[in-house]
Amino acid sequence: MDPITAAALTALAGSVGGDAGRQAWQGLNTLVRRPFRRGSAEDAQTEGSPGISSGELEVAELENNPGDPVRAQALATALGVRAALDGEFRASLAEWWQEAQSGSSHEVHNSISGGTQNGPVLQGRDFSSLTFNMSRDDDR
Repeated sequence: MDPITAAALTALAGSVGGDAGRQAWQGLNTLVRRPFRRGSAEDAQTEGSPGISSGELEVAELENNPGDPVRAQALATALGVRAALDGEFRASLAEWWQEAQSGSSHEVHNSISGGTQNGPVLQGRDFSSLTFNMSRDDDR
């Protein structure tokens, strides 16, 4: 699994207003609340070691300040460390990330209301580099 970047987490945290973003964020919250499992008996002896986070605190902090790149990096790091130490978490995280990416990349909601539009109306997603040259028609 490729690492989940801070930029991707910032974008996800900022998209919580939509259904797909809200569902993905809830899924991450649920995932980090699962019990932390380590890979070996030696690791079990160090349970509760300082410096290893489940990710719960980082998710909450990024949720409270979704535009903060430092909080996003802290969450990305916590997820990466936990995934390295917990194989079950790593598999669940990979599954969650795949679903989060597919759910957020296809959702489009377009709506036009309020009567007559006197200009071009585009419906879609991710437009860039568009230019409209319009002249005023005085015959109306």
